[in-house]
Amino acid sequence: MKVDGVAYRGVWIDPSDGWSVHIIDQTKLPWALDILTLTDRDQVAHAIKSMQVRGAPLIGAVAAYGLCLALRADPSTDAMERDAALLNATRPTAVNLRWALDRILARLRNTPQAARVDAAYAEAAAIVDEDAAQNESIGNHGLPLIQDIAKAGRRVNILTHCNAGWLATVDWGTALAPIYKAHDAGIDVHVWVDETRPRNQGAALTAWELGKHGVPHTVIADNAGGHLMQHGQVDLAIVGTDRVTRTGDVANKIGTYLKALAARDNNLPFWVALPSTTIDWTVADGVREIPIEERSAAEVTDITGRLSDGTIATVRVAALGSPGANPAFDVTPARLVTGLITERGRCAASAEGLLGLFPERR
Repeated sequence: MKVDGVAYRGVWIDPSDGWSVHIIDQTKLPWALDILTLTDRDQVAHAIKSMQVRGAPLIGAVAAYGLCLALRADPSTDAMERDAALLNATRPTAVNLRWALDRILARLRNTPQAARVDAAYAEAAAIVDEDAAQNESIGNHGLPLIQDIAKAGRRVNILTHCNAGWLATVDWGTALAPIYKAHDAGIDVHVWVDETRPRNQGAALTAWELGKHGVPHTVIADNAGGHLMQHGQVDLAIVGTDRVTRTGDVANKIGTYLKALAARDNNLPFWVALPSTTIDWTVADGVREIPIEERSAAEVTDITGRLSDGTIATVRVAALGSPGANPAFDVTPARLVTGLITERGRCAASAEGLLGLFPERR
């Protein structure tokens, strides 16, 4: 995807040295496009924990490169297992993190120590390229949903929650991939962008990347979605996800469950877009089995923004002395999900629906 005409991916290797890792510091968006250079395991772990880099697919790709950097310092088996465990512990909800590290470890455990660094970089590069291809395929499979509505000859209004665009992946995004495909195909599409408190990934990230691509959009308060649905101003909702169970339950940014309930009450389609790396085949009941990350209460009680003089400042919005609770995700039961959009196609949010696309998992 492009920013002011320049093509970017969510993570890339420095072309001059061939080993250091570059990411966009998402905590600085939308005010500044800062490129970070990561050169060791601890920098990668910090970038993931602090959400300088976030989004389930991108976290997995960056963690893969984090293990590459760790192996440059110590390629021994004990160090490799320890470093992978440390990186895996940085974010508990998104399953792509564990998947990417397990994939690299599976290759390296049968690789001689002297060859591990090169093998790790090759595997991480494959993960990155596959993610970009999978997300573009998600866009292709989701595009007909928008085309069918556009046949009525009017603007298509899509509601999304949090950020599931290219900033959350290596390229294209998940929920936004069909939207980019529709826009590029000349379809009149408009996106309602939930602000997504408490970290405002919608207002800060989704709106920024849609704007850079030229997609019409409007930022709304999180609580406005149901009202818009009631008044016929939403045609469908598409969101991303950090983990999907084998039965079709969906863990996504806090507030997704409420949007799914509103969509069901208004007979509107509620689709979830994801690469297969986000499916956790070991979990059946998302509400009871998916760990929900609890983040700092300061994200709820405080807010960061740009003042009229251009200064970036963090201010408190809650009453002094009032505590805050900050569950970062919620789980939308499969019964509220119209369907899943994957790189292999669309399916029902159910065990049989998923197995129909991924029969090798039977």
